[in-house]
Amino acid sequence: MIKKQNLWFLTLFSLILVLSVYYLTMPSSLFSTNNGDNHANGDVSIEESEILTALRIENEDERATMRNEFKMILTNIEASVEEKNNAYEQLKLLDIIKGKEEELESVIRSKYKLNSFVKIDNNQVRVVVASKEHNTELANNIMRSIQEKFDDKMYISVKFQS
Repeated sequence: MIKKQNLWFLTLFSLILVLSVYYLTMPSSLFSTNNGDNHANGDVSIEESEILTALRIENEDERATMRNEFKMILTNIEASVEEKNNAYEQLKLLDIIKGKEEELESVIRSKYKLNSFVKIDNNQVRVVVASKEHNTELANNIMRSIQEKFDDKMYISVKFQS
């Protein structure tokens, strides 16, 4: 009779073997970073959406790290009930903040027809707008629209990224 440990070993070994064969049979063109877009001076152009995407990924990585720390506290046997409650509340707060950020991004998208990135940190709201036009009136309008969504006074900064 086969033991569970041997079965797991065979399963994982088979998976590694299949992935190795897949990797070796993939065309090498998928691995090359040169897509024929050579720039003579080495400059790389970045589109507005790439900047916003990079900010979102950085924010998600930061939040994932925080989320993992809170989950470790929740699953720690030695943690007190108060520590676990605080960790649970912080996890809920992270989800609320993420929802609020998405809501504010959709407000900016629908009201001003602009793509944006919003990050809320305590009473500070940082907005990065993908626009070549750096208009102070537009920035003030965005600030007012965001402040309307909060009961407390928020410190809002708007940055235009072109």
